[in-house]
Amino acid sequence: MASQTFWYGFSNIFARFLNYLLTPLLTTIFASAKYGDISILFAAAAFLNIVYTYGMETSYFRFNNMYPEEQVYSTGLSSLLFTSILFTIILFFPVQSLANYMELGSHPEYIKWVLLIVALDTLAVLPFSKLRFEGRPRKFALIKVMNILINVGLTVFFLVWCKGQYEKQANNIWSVLYNPAIDIGYVFIATLAASVFTLLMLWKEIFSFKFSWNPKLMKEMLIYSAPLIIVGFGGMVNETIDRFMLTDLYPGTAEQARSANGIYSANNKLAIIIVLFITAFRMGAEPFFFKQAKEEGAAKTYARVMKFFVIACCLCFLAVMLFLDIWKYFMGVKKHPEYLTGLKVVPILMLGKIFLGVYYNLSIWYKLTNKNMLAAYITLIGAAITITLNYLFIPKFGFMACAFASFICYSFMMVISYTQGQKHFPIPYAWKKLLAYIVISCLLYGVHQVFRYYSPSVMMNHVFGVVLMIAFMVFVARVEKKEVNNILLSLKRK
Repeated sequence: MASQTFWYGFSNIFARFLNYLLTPLLTTIFASAKYGDISILFAAAAFLNIVYTYGMETSYFRFNNMYPEEQVYSTGLSSLLFTSILFTIILFFPVQSLANYMELGSHPEYIKWVLLIVALDTLAVLPFSKLRFEGRPRKFALIKVMNILINVGLTVFFLVWCKGQYEKQANNIWSVLYNPAIDIGYVFIATLAASVFTLLMLWKEIFSFKFSWNPKLMKEMLIYSAPLIIVGFGGMVNETIDRFMLTDLYPGTAEQARSANGIYSANNKLAIIIVLFITAFRMGAEPFFFKQAKEEGAAKTYARVMKFFVIACCLCFLAVMLFLDIWKYFMGVKKHPEYLTGLKVVPILMLGKIFLGVYYNLSIWYKLTNKNMLAAYITLIGAAITITLNYLFIPKFGFMACAFASFICYSFMMVISYTQGQKHFPIPYAWKKLLAYIVISCLLYGVHQVFRYYSPSVMMNHVFGVVLMIAFMVFVARVEKKEVNNILLSLKRK
């Protein structure tokens, strides 16, 4: 699992980090209101991804152990191909109304580009899953990295080079390629081009399927994945609904609401390290967990994986929070200092992301026991908590309400998933130790904040942050001495 996750993690972290570097660029080029528009559109794309894929990725891994892989792959991809075309055609009709609702009435093309991005990315879901199932993480990593390189490269090309030539009134082809009327649309054009390239790189996997329809298999896959649609949709509600509600409920003008959304979204990006690790973990863990399910001692393996996962998340938390004075410059604060007003939400969001990651790790119980509907109920209750808290408190507390709603929602989902999982699929998690690691990380952050308050030296703050990081790692190494020795012994054998 570590080997597989390394490649998935490397590609995901490297690719997402490159993409993350767009944040300071975009927040420098665009004021917070326009950055808020970009955030809203990509949040809408996240919702659509759930509808377009309807849990087919997890169904693919689940049913490969029950049917021939080729048959599962062809049936699933045939279904996604048909529904992607259908959904896109249907959503193209009300595109102007959708643009008006999102206050983008003069740019309905933004909505069309987002729909095309979602459709193309959906067609790549099962080919990527096939690479993961067949144990080909290197090709997976290469395509993911190339996708982001193209995305970032084209964004910089249009918004820096071509825009610069246009503003200098240079009489060349580069200035002609930039049209100020497109504005933030170049971000979506770059993403769309990267999605097209991804499909071209996956042509062998795409064309290896035979358009087929196994009604029995398709029915079983849909029954299994139907609750996962609710889980995914509820998850996207928890992740993104606050952006929409913040825009509608923020106590101020429409421009101030869009600005607050941009500030919140930019600071939300500072939780990127934990999000990157969670995504990398899920890439390696899902096929690993399904394959381990039939092995003796699987429950103990899952418990060990959880332990290392939490330790890694705590390190990610400290890496951001102890050096927040550095990370804040990734938001273009020199040109737009208003982004600094959102830094207070970062620790709350970071802790919420840790709980979300633990919840994802716990989710193995319902996937292995076919209790997906229970997971749907948990997610729906979590979504209800998110919506209720945001509705009640955004008018008074602004984006702080969004941060606390996210934290409370993920805390609830983590606790309920653990208690239900122990009833249906008991796993001996060392929950007291895991909780202690999280609490210690928070205490170290608190100690650093006190030191920072009394210390006028930025350099000393950073040095003290390094000391605290090392202290945490030494403490964990001593507590987990047996595990560390086993890992070192395993590496020597290899």
